[in-house]
Amino acid sequence: MASSSANLWVLLGLGVAGVLLMTKKLTRKVVKADFGAFLERLQLLPPPQPAPPKAPHPLTALSFAVSDVFDIEGFVTGFGHPDWATTHEAASRTSSVVSTLVEGGATCVGKTVVDELAFSISGENKHYGTPTNPAAPARIPGGSSSGAAVAVSANLVDFSLGEHITVNRNEDVQLRKI
Repeated sequence: MASSSANLWVLLGLGVAGVLLMTKKLTRKVVKADFGAFLERLQLLPPPQPAPPKAPHPLTALSFAVSDVFDIEGFVTGFGHPDWATTHEAASRTSSVVSTLVEGGATCVGKTVVDELAFSISGENKHYGTPTNPAAPARIPGGSSSGAAVAVSANLVDFSLGEHITVNRNEDVQLRKI
């Protein structure tokens, strides 16, 4: 009888110790300056402003980031996975939505973290790390475009581009950039 009581106390002690260690680990999360939102920093600058009396570009002075599913000429689009990035060539042209925003006066400042191959809803990426949720650092940011969301919510950019995955009735997976 005493033996089983001792075993119970040992198990209880180990359980409490485990909870304390996990709590300590969660509260020690290091928050990067960019909240871990960016995979790669870059700069796509808009064209010069037109001379007066023409109107300035409509997006002048705005900055944005793009998820790692959008092509940018000269950069590899890795879809959140290092093996994909190392086995594919750099993009030969820039995505039309990114080009349109830059031509409209906005500055693209980088590529952001996405879930591995953009197939999850948690916002976690085991290869590049999980961006820190600026509003609740102990919680995951959520969404496959977690880096793009974190970049905006941390006021690192004015807006960002993410992606949306849909599955139709035939179970064909389609990646739509939004």
